[in-house]
Parts: sequence; C-alpha cells; structure tokens
Amino acid sequence: MNPRITSVAAMPNLMLQLEFVDGRRATFDVSPFVHLPVFERLKDPAYFSRAKVDHSTVAWPGGTDFDPDTLYLDSRSF
Repeated sequence: MNPRITSVAAMPNLMLQLEFVDGRRATFDVSPFVHLPVFERLKDPAYFSRAKVDHSTVAWPGGTDFDPDTLYLDSRSF
C-alpha cells in the first residue's frame, strides 16, 4: 500500500480532513493517539492547526507525523 496525501485540513475536535492521491476524501480522528508521548503536543489546538502535507503524509513542526498507511486505513470516507 502506498497512500499518498495530497491535502490536509485540521478540523475541530482533533479531526483531520484528508485527500489522497487516488481521489479519496476522508476524515481521520487523531484523538485515540494523543495519549502517546510522541503525539501529546497535538492536544494544543494552535499546534494541531499547523498540520501540513510533507513528503506525502501529514506532519507538524518539530517532526511529528503519521504513517500514511495508518491515515488511509483508519480514516472514514465522505
């Protein structure tokens, strides 16, 4: 699997709106991950809102990112 992200928008309640290279549009709930130390900073709404596409996945300043397979498999299409 090689799902590449083409766009991301940070939404309220730790949700991401994603678009993949195959045209699929989906939402991804980040809240189940913020208890992990690597993702704790995402609890800060100002930091979370800085989500961007970087190297075909979602990333934040300082190196926080998600595996694109996780984003694809655990997201809900809309």
